[in-house]
Amino acid sequence: MPSDVSPRVGRFDRLSSRAAKFTGRPGYFVFCALLVLAWAPTVIWFEKLTWHLIIHTVTTIITFLMVALLQNSETRNDAALQHKLNAVADALADILDRLPADDDEEAARRRHELHRAVGLEDDESV
Repeated sequence: MPSDVSPRVGRFDRLSSRAAKFTGRPGYFVFCALLVLAWAPTVIWFEKLTWHLIIHTVTTIITFLMVALLQNSETRNDAALQHKLNAVADALADILDRLPADDDEEAARRRHELHRAVGLEDDESV
């Protein structure tokens, strides 16, 4: 339930949120593209193995750290969305339980479909 979600956000969570917000901007992409364009000619000018090793190691480390930061942000967003969906499903289930039983076969079928949709998560977790 949404009440189970802690409003307290840790330092790492704040850092990952800032990183996701910063790296998700078009300006950051343009900066990265320009950086690659500036770096590409250095492969020809600096044919030293050490230069290539340094560049590849630095980019690998940055990529590894960015994946960790962005994954944290995505995981928290998914959890928040799931909590919201669970609250909506619980509210819908409560509303369906309060509805009077219908004698109409079509209405009963639709009500059953709604009950199945609300309980879908329970079926998948078994």
